[in-house]
Amino acid sequence: MSIEICGISKSYGSFTALRDVQLEIPTGQLVALLGPSGSGKTTLLRLIAGLEPADSGQVFFNGEDHTHRDVRERGVGFVFQHYALFRQMDIFDNIAFGLTVRPRKQRPTKAEIKERVHSLLRLVQLEGLAHRYPSQLSGGQRQRVALARALAVEPKFLLLDEPFGALDAKVRQELRRWLRRLHEKLGLTIVFVTHDQEEALELADRVVVMNEGRVEQTGSPQEVYNNPSNPFVYSFLGRVNFFRGRIADGKVKLGEAEFAVDWAVEDDDVPAVGYVRPHDVDVSRSPQYPQSVAAELIYVYNLGSVVRLELRRLDTGEIFEAEVSRRRFAELSLQSGDLLYVHLKHVAFYVGGHLIHA
Repeated sequence: MSIEICGISKSYGSFTALRDVQLEIPTGQLVALLGPSGSGKTTLLRLIAGLEPADSGQVFFNGEDHTHRDVRERGVGFVFQHYALFRQMDIFDNIAFGLTVRPRKQRPTKAEIKERVHSLLRLVQLEGLAHRYPSQLSGGQRQRVALARALAVEPKFLLLDEPFGALDAKVRQELRRWLRRLHEKLGLTIVFVTHDQEEALELADRVVVMNEGRVEQTGSPQEVYNNPSNPFVYSFLGRVNFFRGRIADGKVKLGEAEFAVDWAVEDDDVPAVGYVRPHDVDVSRSPQYPQSVAAELIYVYNLGSVVRLELRRLDTGEIFEAEVSRRRFAELSLQSGDLLYVHLKHVAFYVGGHLIHA
């Protein structure tokens, strides 16, 4: 089931939640709507589901206009962040609920419902727990029950609103792997909302980055991370350093470091900002001109397989980070207060929010 969003806008009083959103979601993909709080991702999910109307625009499923169709006509499976399970019902009845409330002519027989529920319990790896109640399950188990309940009505696609947001880090990681395997097995179109960059990059086939009601960029996890379309996407996806400098004579100058750039504008001596990931900051005790920036090591964070260094530029006083392997850290024998030189790789320079090529 493909989904196409054409010019969708939505406001709540004076607040604009979505601004002329255009989006295509191919059949069978696992798609993440990623963005900060207030970016419009949950509003977009609810509009796709038909839980509330848009002010303007259209929603198509497989090329068919569903804009004004009731949520019950859309064939949607919706899973909320906080499960929304019925506390007074056992797990069997929670999963069966969507089937038992169908009109009599559309309702499966009791035997068919029983078979369907037990099949789903096997699918979500909760066999033997049919007669327990939600309060007797862990958070991860309750979320799997919520997914089973959404799947029971055989939806055309699944919509998940921050499905792992209420769980601790270890359980979230386990459920991510489980959902990935489930998606591969079922082949359903799944759209999920998250503000967790790691979750989106690890789990999704396609990432839709949103900000202030707009789609900033859409692409594979590799595309949006390695080739961000603008400064917002670059800074939102993962950790990033900002190196402020100026363009002069066709070069960006960061203190004594120089980077040749494609700058064809006549104006010179204009401010530029370089964006670079911490793992693309090489650290040494000697300069590598012309692209070395002098810095003082302020603090060391041991993070298991890597060591994060907090540094201060000597020329501007700006703080930035570098990540090195434990082996490299030991080789350099680093400690706070050391004078170091950093070499910046894969720097993306922006002038006025527009990318210029180095």
